[in-house]
Amino acid sequence: MPHIAITMLPGRDKAVKAKLALTVREAVSKELGIGAEYVSVSVEDVEKERWEESMRKIPAGTVFVEPGAPKGPDGTKGGEQI
Repeated sequence: MPHIAITMLPGRDKAVKAKLALTVREAVSKELGIGAEYVSVSVEDVEKERWEESMRKIPAGTVFVEPGAPKGPDGTKGGEQI
């Protein structure tokens, strides 16, 4: 039962966040070959002043795609654990 946590700067309304969460849930369920009902997604707003502090709380070795990461062999960004 995967859970995807999205952290972003404030400014988007609940409708935008809900659409993002549904889109991510569908992509994850398709990629993992599981039903969407087994995937949860949270969206947290973090103020710019707290961004670095929030990112430091993410366990080392768990971020697989960083902003600006080069494209992977399949044309998508990321793919290499950092």
